[in-house]
Amino acid sequence: MKRTPQIPVPCPCGLPAAYADCCGRWHHGPLHLQAPDAQALMRSRYSAYVLDELDYLLQTWHPDTRPPALEPNEPGTRWLGLDVRRHDRIDHGHEIVEFVARVRINGRATRIHETSRFTRLAGIWMYVDGDVE
Repeated sequence: MKRTPQIPVPCPCGLPAAYADCCGRWHHGPLHLQAPDAQALMRSRYSAYVLDELDYLLQTWHPDTRPPALEPNEPGTRWLGLDVRRHDRIDHGHEIVEFVARVRINGRATRIHETSRFTRLAGIWMYVDGDVE
């Protein structure tokens, strides 16, 4: 039987790495929920939005601000890219990430420009909230 070589799927977060070696390792497997800093978590959350990894999004949302549920992407949604503008460490357990995400929903392009706050809770980075511009 002829074996077809596996082609690595690029990571949706835009880093030059395969999904399995980038955000995928935080989504599933032995490194699940172990993003090393807020920027890695934010990139993995962007990838989770692209891939409808709703459980991961809820698991990485701080319990004080987490919604009860999330809806999958609407049909016709296409995530177009992520630009991390800034990543600031406040202290050992608090960081800020400013980003712009581009998405097209039913042909209409939108930019999400947010400065997000993250905290470390029980050793896991969590999204708390953000200011949208």
